[in-house]
Amino acid sequence: MDLAMDEASDDPSMVGMLGRVTGTVGPGLVGEVIVRIRGGAEHFLAHPASPKERIEVGTVVTVVEHLPPRTVYVTAAYGG
Repeated sequence: MDLAMDEASDDPSMVGMLGRVTGTVGPGLVGEVIVRIRGGAEHFLAHPASPKERIEVGTVVTVVEHLPPRTVYVTAAYGG
């Protein structure tokens, strides 16, 4: 049995979840966000959902796409 496939099938959809930027997300950058999931908090590599958007450390973001196992596309959760 493939453990990665098993984990993916147990993983709730991350789309719509809120997270916080811990490494700047922006064009030409691979940022980082922390998301509360599966009873804890996990870090994910992050890219901006809009190719020109830059999202600074500390910003609350919404996950708009999840590419398993550890990559997400995000946008700022609140206008700024």
